[in-house]
Amino acid sequence: MKNVFRLTTLALLMTLGGGAAMAAPPASGLTLKDFDKSVRPQDDLFQAANGHWLKTTEIPADKSSFGAFHELADLSDKRVRAIIDALAKKKAKAGSVDQKVGDYYAAYMNTAAIDKAGLTPVKPLLDSIAAIQTRAQLATWLGAQTGVVDSPFPLAIEADYQDPTINRLQTWQGGLGLPDRDYYLKKDDERLSKARSAYATYLQALARAAGIADPEGSAQRVIAFEEKLAEVQWDKVSNRDPQKTYNPMTPAELAQKAPGFDWTAFLTAASLPGLDKLSASQPSYLTGAAKLLGEASLDDIKLYLSFRALDANATVLPKAYRDAHFQFHGAALTGAKAPLPRWQQAVGNVNGALGEAVGEVYVQRYFPAADKARMLELVHNLLASYKESIDKLSWMTPATKAQAQDKLSKYMIKIGYPDVWRDYGALDVRAGDAVGNGLRAAAFEWKRQAAKASKPVDRREWLMTPQTVNAYYNPTMNEIVFPAAILQPPFYNTKADDAANYGAIGAVIGHEISHGFDDQGSQFDGDGKLRNWWTDDDRKAFDAIGAKLVAQYEGYEPIAGKHLNGKLTLGENIADLSGLQIAYKAYLRSLGGKPAPVIDGFTGEQRFFMGWSQAWREKARDERKLQLLTIDPHSPPEFRANGAAINHDGFHDAFKTKQGDKMYKAPEDRIRIW
Repeated sequence: MKNVFRLTTLALLMTLGGGAAMAAPPASGLTLKDFDKSVRPQDDLFQAANGHWLKTTEIPADKSSFGAFHELADLSDKRVRAIIDALAKKKAKAGSVDQKVGDYYAAYMNTAAIDKAGLTPVKPLLDSIAAIQTRAQLATWLGAQTGVVDSPFPLAIEADYQDPTINRLQTWQGGLGLPDRDYYLKKDDERLSKARSAYATYLQALARAAGIADPEGSAQRVIAFEEKLAEVQWDKVSNRDPQKTYNPMTPAELAQKAPGFDWTAFLTAASLPGLDKLSASQPSYLTGAAKLLGEASLDDIKLYLSFRALDANATVLPKAYRDAHFQFHGAALTGAKAPLPRWQQAVGNVNGALGEAVGEVYVQRYFPAADKARMLELVHNLLASYKESIDKLSWMTPATKAQAQDKLSKYMIKIGYPDVWRDYGALDVRAGDAVGNGLRAAAFEWKRQAAKASKPVDRREWLMTPQTVNAYYNPTMNEIVFPAAILQPPFYNTKADDAANYGAIGAVIGHEISHGFDDQGSQFDGDGKLRNWWTDDDRKAFDAIGAKLVAQYEGYEPIAGKHLNGKLTLGENIADLSGLQIAYKAYLRSLGGKPAPVIDGFTGEQRFFMGWSQAWREKARDERKLQLLTIDPHSPPEFRANGAAINHDGFHDAFKTKQGDKMYKAPEDRIRIW
């Protein structure tokens, strides 16, 4: 929902540049045993760097995909588990953060108590749905459950695109049980049809467990209702356009544009009474969904909400619900063979409810101040290279270059953890109440969000916890953010030469910087305002380059008969290509004019690209590939590794590619952006 462009990958921490003498030759930083020596980098960089690993590694039963990123995420989860265990052993004072973290985790882990409680903990929520008798009561219920139960009208609080100093309510589209509208609408797609059948089976299992009459008929009624929602939803490509999704209006104007639904009751119940302004991300969807909620059978809507409530709480309900939840969300949609260990599910839930409380302890244990200082140094090095690159662009005029440099100079850098930690004092966590804890945590978080509406933006706030293995760029804040957990081993090698590290962490940092200049981020200025700072000719030149990248990636076919959506993945592909280009320039800059040593038979330039490729080491099950092709703006890892490198002059120079090599691309055909 957030208009934040995030990179889901593994980043590496590295030392910077020196040329200082070392007592022994440095390690290459490459995992040589993972190479496939039968494949030449000139033919397939991804396979050359990762082929043996791909052939010999089995995806764990509890995962739908597996690679370097997942290994690091597992490490982070284990560390968080140790923190929680330590907190739980303390004699925590009632109402303290330690008590809340310990009791939340323990309640989630106690499946025997969950099984014994049956449906009783969620019965008040189901009873509140059954009590709905009018459309006004429906609107009130949906507003009151914002953030708690997925509904057709999800809400978020974000900076106003035209005035990024002020928080604004933003509506979105939602309420589907399947991952995307395409799962409902593309009926001739055999794979998506299989997922729809699995969803029907899941709903029937929930109905039988909960004692809902006519499980098969009930499931079909719900799917029919959701299909009508899907019919009025926007596609993923349209949702990437900030101009289209920024539609400021007053609540009164919303009521005029989307009649048939009591918006006043809805917003009041959602803790947003007297709201002055909001932004409707998909106006036509609001019109269509409001009409549907005004005309559809109230009994069908209540049945639909009951299933949404059961699905939202299935992992903390008895075994029949948990098993059904995994069979659909895990096995059918992602191909996983077994659910995540219960402790790891519990860690994920604690992170969601009390993430910064755990994160504060995490950084004390695992993120020393020296790591933050080195990371800041590295980021500034990449920014300096980006600045030089903008100056040398051949396709951009001086007027637009000046605007781009102004934006780059205003980047805010957040490393490791927030300066101000979140206050969980008002969150009520009770021992042995897994369902209630989850419901109260969701309501607590929404109230925290709602309180920010129409008030000044707090630029100190983070959108990820320190223990999250991820990174992001936020256009309205013009900031790049790197949580502590992504800045650590297993890939950081203090004894390694810089080349492979620059190819990994350098490109990751460059990727996030580049999101400010991709097809979306480039529509926001240095102050985070949605504003056209381009000349018309420069924008046309930029769009023409983007069109070439769209065509390149749409030629890739990750699954037989399924090509990449080049428009959906354009922003991430621009960031990959630009990030790799900038990181390479930064690496060469770090050499200070001296040649890099040859290590393990590879030149520094070759190790840079092999390091880039190994950072993307990953394999996925077909079900997960299908899901990601439908909903994910990132390209699959092999196409990220090869798709960016094939356009890079440095790659072709390093490996001396020539006509006939599978990754050869003529210089005049290579796509160069930033």
